[in-house]
Amino acid sequence: MSLLDFATPSLTRGQTSGERHDSTRYTAIEHSPNIADQTLSWEHQGTHISAHWWSANARPAPKNVVVVDDRLTADTAMRNAARGTAMLWLGDFHNAKQMLSAIDRRLSKAATGKTSRKTQTDAEKFYAIRQGRAQRSRMMSLILVPLNLDTTDGEAALELPRAPRIGPAVAFGYPQQAGSTATRAVVSLQELTGVLSAYQWYINGVEVPALGQKIHPGYGTFLPTRHEYVDLVAKAPLNTTELAFDIGTGTGVLAAILVARGVKTVIGTDIHQRAVDCANDNFARLAIDDSARAELTSMFPAGRAPLVICNPPWLPGSAPTTLDAAVYDPGSKMLLQFLRGLPEHLTTHGEGWLIISDLAELLGLRSRHLLLDAIDDAGLEVVDRLDTLPTHGRAKDDADILHAARSREVTSLWRLRVKA
Repeated sequence: MSLLDFATPSLTRGQTSGERHDSTRYTAIEHSPNIADQTLSWEHQGTHISAHWWSANARPAPKNVVVVDDRLTADTAMRNAARGTAMLWLGDFHNAKQMLSAIDRRLSKAATGKTSRKTQTDAEKFYAIRQGRAQRSRMMSLILVPLNLDTTDGEAALELPRAPRIGPAVAFGYPQQAGSTATRAVVSLQELTGVLSAYQWYINGVEVPALGQKIHPGYGTFLPTRHEYVDLVAKAPLNTTELAFDIGTGTGVLAAILVARGVKTVIGTDIHQRAVDCANDNFARLAIDDSARAELTSMFPAGRAPLVICNPPWLPGSAPTTLDAAVYDPGSKMLLQFLRGLPEHLTTHGEGWLIISDLAELLGLRSRHLLLDAIDDAGLEVVDRLDTLPTHGRAKDDADILHAARSREVTSLWRLRVKA
């Protein structure tokens, strides 16, 4: 299959690639609620052409798409994106990345002005930043690129000039779609760039000093690059070496820390299959899969344990993608569910460890009273609290709009028990 199969319309003299809105349009057809079943279809010179829509973050297929190439200008791209019109890029790959960067710079500059007002509270600045990022992500996601899936080596390929090899990264970031029988697909360049970066993190791994080994993060799982919360779990006094539950295990890094400390059996849980697969992959890499395993379930596994730990997303906020779900907890839902369910899953004299930052409190997004009341209402009491200060670079960056809050952030491990 060649790029001609993706239908580059001919241009009349003087016409730019951004001016073809009426000549070639795509219509996204949702055959079922499953994002993997969505298809982009179009007519070109009397030929019906279609391609599967792939999204690692379950974004719906765009409804309107125009074909563009290296002649597209940033101004035209911004106008297209503002209208919600996606652009299928059939030009040079590096020029496509430069266009994406140009859009990002313009949108970032506009968003910075809206979040730098001195009269805004930290909470208002935070919400403005989130709103700006969501708008920027939506607009940047509208640069699309075609994937050829009908290759001799069976790997997905970008048939664009100067395009890198993407086959292994596509299989990594789009595992469900990559197993389909489709011969062509269309993806967001912004998302594909993120997948390529995540694949490199996965290949290289992240060094975890408290573990003395590397963790290999899967796409959509939180990278354990902030060591303070891991160090808390590595140093907190253990009340058991028999069994522990790790709720929302993610990469499995905290479960691995517990095994390294001598806990014989650790069961991790997560609601995302990507995270479960990632954790089990790390357990196998670390040769601890006879002691640690991850299960796909909501919150707690069956039974009780003398130690149940949870490191929920630290900030209240919407989480439209799996990447967002690693950072944002809508309405503090996971935090409150953990606390409410903890007594039913602790053995007598068992401990629950809640590992969480107070950044949400410093930003005015959640109060300390809410947390303390939730602990009390669940029939729990605080045995001890271990605190640590942030060591990441953003805490020291006084150019950060939220520096005043970030510089005072404290990450805590709350040791909880059922009230006597």
